[in-house]
Formats: sequence, C-alpha cells, structure tokens
Amino acid sequence: MTGLLRRTVLTVGAPLLAAVFALGLASIVLLISGSNPIEGFGDMLRNGRELETIIDTVNRATPFYISAVAAAIGFRMNLFNIGVEGQYLLAAFFAAAAGGAVDLPPVLHVGLIFVVATSVGAFWSGLAGVLKVTRGVNEVISTIMLNFIALGGLIAWLSRVWVDDVQATNSGTKIIPESGRMPSLNSIVEIFTREIGKGRRLTGVFVVALVIGLLYHVIVNRTRFGFDLRASGSNPFAARAGGVPPRRMIVMAMLLSGATAGMVGMVQVVSDRFKYDQSFIQGLGFAGIAVALLGRNHPGGMMVGALLFGFLDASSGILQLSGSAPREIVVIIQGVILLAAVVAYEVVSRIRDREEARLAAEALAKKQIEVSA
Repeated sequence: MTGLLRRTVLTVGAPLLAAVFALGLASIVLLISGSNPIEGFGDMLRNGRELETIIDTVNRATPFYISAVAAAIGFRMNLFNIGVEGQYLLAAFFAAAAGGAVDLPPVLHVGLIFVVATSVGAFWSGLAGVLKVTRGVNEVISTIMLNFIALGGLIAWLSRVWVDDVQATNSGTKIIPESGRMPSLNSIVEIFTREIGKGRRLTGVFVVALVIGLLYHVIVNRTRFGFDLRASGSNPFAARAGGVPPRRMIVMAMLLSGATAGMVGMVQVVSDRFKYDQSFIQGLGFAGIAVALLGRNHPGGMMVGALLFGFLDASSGILQLSGSAPREIVVIIQGVILLAAVVAYEVVSRIRDREEARLAAEALAKKQIEVSA
C-alpha cells in the first residue's frame, strides 16, 4: 500500500467506521425497543430526499456550523470555550432588542444587528480570556460560570426592561421590522429545482455561515496570526521563545471565538422568529462543540458534521409521524457518532504515530548503513 493510499484510508476510514458503528448500535437499540430499524432508517432516508427536508436540514445545520467554528477557534489555541451557549444566547438577546428598537434602511439595520451580536459575544467570551491571563482562571470554569450568569442572571433581569409585554405567556423583545430581516434564498434555489412548498424558507444566514467558514480557513491556515495561534496551542513555550505573546494570543482567540459565537442565534433573530423570547432555541453551543470534535476543527469536516446533525434533526419528526421508531433515537445516534468518531480518530492518530516512528527508524538505519559503507 502506497503512502498516499495509506493516508487516505486512515483519513476516510475513521469517520466511516464511526458512522457504521453508530448505525449498528442504533439498530440494536431500535430492536430492543420493539421497532424495526430498516423501516425507521428507510423513513428517514425517504423523507430526507424531499426538497423541503433538505431546506430544513440546511437551516438546522447553519447554526451548528457557526457554533462549531466558534468552538474550533478556541480548540486550535488549545482553549476550551465551553461558553458558546451563553455567548450566543446573550448576543441574540441584545441583537434582537437593538433590532426591534430602531427602524433603519435594510442594509444598515441588518448590519447593526450583526455588529451588536458579534460585539456582545466577543465581550462575554473576552471576559474569560482576561480572567485567564490576569488571574489564571481556567477558561472551562469561567465560561461555564459565565453561561449561568448570562442565562440565569442577565437575560432574566434585562428581559424585565426590554421585553415587549412582561405579562405575555411567551414574552420577548419587540418584533424586528421588515428592514431588519434577511431575505430567504428560495428564489435562488428554485432556479435549479422546483417551487419550495410547506412554507419552508432557506435562511440567508446560510451565506453568512459559508463566509465564516472561509474566513476561518484563511485566517487560521493562511495568515501570520493563524500560525501564531496554532503554534501557541501546539507548543506555547516554543511559541513564546519565537516572539509570540501568549497572553495577547489567548485574549485574541477568545474574542474571535466569542464574536463568532454571537452569530449562532442569527438564524432565529433575522430569518425565523425575528425576536428573542422564552422559547428561543437553546443547546446550539454544546452541539457546536460536538460538531467541531466530529469535524476535527477542519472547515470541511465541520460542514459535513453540521449537515449530518442537521439531517438527523430534520428527519426526527418523520419517525414520530410514521411511528416506525421513537424520535429519541436521533439523540442516541448523534451521541454514538460523536463518541465513536473520537475513539476512531484517536486510534488513527496512534497508528499514524507508530507509522511515522517506523519510517523514521528505517530512514535512520538506512543512513547509518550508507555512512558505515
């Protein structure tokens, strides 16, 4: 087996084995629960081929992907930003409140909402970075605590001032006017397909997510800042010796991660609900961490992971409607895929390390033979 083929097998084999293992375990769970796995997975696949389901998949995958990029920025710096959840919810609240309070020309209005969201997310994440470099507080602890403060404290207090109707059952901020809403991409999709039915609208934030993924790749892999970030994460002592300021890099990475996290909730704010209320979607921050781990912090890998999670979410409803399987099986599949992928990647990493050590030993032995001859 050639070196290129071996590397390809190792790279592709890990996620494939993880997917097969997850499907196998999910099938066993379905059998134990009295359901037919063939019927359940068949319903999901048939439903997943419909255009409306594809639109749902992309809409659900968009915040997953943005959240994954936010987490991956910290991971590349060897920082664990567990606070994406609180950062995007707090940012969405402020952005929705700001968007509902003004009436500007469309471009300026949407721009204001995004600026507020990124600024709030960066500020809330930056607090954890400052605590780490000034007081040595571990970012895992600080971001978790900031999550609780954002959700249980600030939003609860601020909502008493900025909600539209405190007495309402599902009180929230004022509805954002038309000028603050992003147009859907339905007209573009329908050029190549057919008319999208069932009231489905492809969010314009999907384009924003693509731009975020592209910028992440360019900044992390093609700029001096990205090299410093990766070097500080891989070997902070060597990076410091090379002139990279570690404290500044930590704060910058947390600010950039938080700014990205601030855009996670924009699908709901500018494309769907047009406000922040008590039923605002939660859990996207933790799901993004899972997608980042599944995609190995690579923009392409995270996109595949986000689409997979989005497909499972979008297809879960059909299981309940058809009665072929409980929709909770989707959560099991997501968890098993993540666990299996982490294990598979670790196994592949160890195989690569042994292979590199073997090749290095062979090269060294060959060099010694040449010198002695």
